[in-house]
Amino acid sequence: MDEKRLVVALFGVVVALIAGYIAHRFVAALTVAVFLYYSTRRFYHALGRFRLPARLRAATALSVIAVPLLFLLSSTIVLLLVEARRFIERYPIAESVGGGEPWIGRLQRLSDLSVRGAIDAYRSGQFDPLVGLVVDNAALLTNTASGFLLNVLITVVVTYYLLLDGSTLHAWLLRFDDDAIVREYLEAADAELEAVLYGNLLNVIAISIIAIVTYTAYNVVAPPAVSVPYPTLSGALTGIASLIPVVGMKIVYLPLAGVTAVPALLGSDTGLLAYVAVLLAVAVVVVDTVPDVVLRPYFSGETTHVGLLMLAYIFGPVVFGFHGLFLAPIVLVLVLTFGDTALPRLLGVDPDEPSRPLATDQRRLDEFR
Repeated sequence: MDEKRLVVALFGVVVALIAGYIAHRFVAALTVAVFLYYSTRRFYHALGRFRLPARLRAATALSVIAVPLLFLLSSTIVLLLVEARRFIERYPIAESVGGGEPWIGRLQRLSDLSVRGAIDAYRSGQFDPLVGLVVDNAALLTNTASGFLLNVLITVVVTYYLLLDGSTLHAWLLRFDDDAIVREYLEAADAELEAVLYGNLLNVIAISIIAIVTYTAYNVVAPPAVSVPYPTLSGALTGIASLIPVVGMKIVYLPLAGVTAVPALLGSDTGLLAYVAVLLAVAVVVVDTVPDVVLRPYFSGETTHVGLLMLAYIFGPVVFGFHGLFLAPIVLVLVLTFGDTALPRLLGVDPDEPSRPLATDQRRLDEFR
């Protein structure tokens, strides 16, 4: 019997090592999948009130997040290309930058973006430099695109089946319960992860709305020459950028203010820069500072300290890379929940003792349901 147990244990270790290697290989996709799962789970369960099939509810919950993000990304790329072309047409810099690169001048002459115009441009050789650039870097571009699509596929599939079978996985883990410690820890960690990650989604939505209203109101009073381009898109990008630690929304509204000031600088109308200064000041106060001070404590978890959560967002990308932005908060919640639930039980502390209350300036997310 002992020999059989040893063989089974060795087999289990091998399987665990293989699974661990695969998970490490795709840790970024799996981390984002967990983030999306907890961000959309409440919405998925809310759809159950309409008696929809589970698969339809999961697809709908994913679509609410994925479709807007894909539309936002594609719209941003298209608008950047269109605005770059308009800028080249309005301010001819092809001959003033670096002696005039040939492909810049050729792009400037591409006035017809129709299918026929593109075919004529290709036949005349105007796309030759771009084609050569793509051919020279074909391997890199192919690997990058295929890797990105593979990670997106893994993220979508894992999130979809977590929404469908998350309760089954939870029940399987509870099979290894010991004196209810595992159950208590898993339930507490699950609830806190949902509170923290769902709170992040609410924070993004709230800041996006604030930014859109701010940029739109600015455009009402500002001259057209220094108006914010595409205020709705810019506001949505500002909200998404709030997930990035330290710099956060600054990577959107600072370049946005710079782009807004370009026409005034090139037109030698420096008086209009006062409007840009007002836009920057309002963005710093109304879009950045006030929401961070007011909203973040409300949208934080039930027990996770706001300061520790901010440090997790700061150190996560530094330690783990970009996906650390999602992984570090998850690790923090798991560690703090273990210290708050399982560790006292393991050390023999009475579980009926009252836990440490929340700070006076921190509210529970459940109060806003």
